[in-house]
Amino acid sequence: MAGLGVGIGWRSELDLTIERMAGVDFLEVVAENIRPAHLPESLRVLRSRGLPVIPHGVSLGVGGAEPPSPARLAHLAACAQALDAPLVSEHLAFVRGGGVEAGHLLPVPRTRESLKVVVENVRQAQDALPVPLALENVAALFGWPEDELTEAQFLAELVAATGVGLLIDVANLYTNQFNLGLPAVAALDTLPLEHLAYVHVAGGYEHDGIWHDTHTKEAPQVVLDLLTELCSRVSPPGVLLEWDDEYPSDAVLANELSRIRAAMAMAGEDG
Repeated sequence: MAGLGVGIGWRSELDLTIERMAGVDFLEVVAENIRPAHLPESLRVLRSRGLPVIPHGVSLGVGGAEPPSPARLAHLAACAQALDAPLVSEHLAFVRGGGVEAGHLLPVPRTRESLKVVVENVRQAQDALPVPLALENVAALFGWPEDELTEAQFLAELVAATGVGLLIDVANLYTNQFNLGLPAVAALDTLPLEHLAYVHVAGGYEHDGIWHDTHTKEAPQVVLDLLTELCSRVSPPGVLLEWDDEYPSDAVLANELSRIRAAMAMAGEDG
């Protein structure tokens, strides 16, 4: 994967902010929020400046028992072509069953049988897309009692079987550590980071003993420390800030990008 740098998730509410911000190397856009034949003017402007834009899907559902929807795959493929994207990313998640939408990115049951199904779903998605696919680890509020593998082990075996790339969300690793007691650093030690496509960083908040990964706050230092841990193991092709609501000032967003760069640089200093 070619170097992407440090980026930010494009949102229509942030279009002018991103256009005037310095230090943005690449972008990610939620694929379901755009029409490939009628891209937002801001995205066209940013693409004309040479910024790579990655379509990021939230509804494909490769973690379900049903195969990926041909229509959803066609939309992702069209987004990739319209944006001249270097890759497409999605979530390793269960989102629907029997035509009923879950409304959330739910964790996949991490069993051997489930792995077989997900491998086939990922292969179908890869065959339908004109660019490489990367899958993101999700933030979970629960685990399945029948789980046989950790999330990192499941992802490692999925990568070995399909060659799919990894989008590692360090904020999600922290969320799962906080809420489920799953050690984030141990996950980094298990994940095949040589297949890393890029990284997500985001903020959230704690309420009643639960960490909510809302993408509406500055990243807590513990999330940036996990980014440093990751960077001490591998040089990530790109790191991207997600901010999805309660949008802050330009200065706050610029400072978040600076904090990300500082966390990445810290790995080199520690090494």
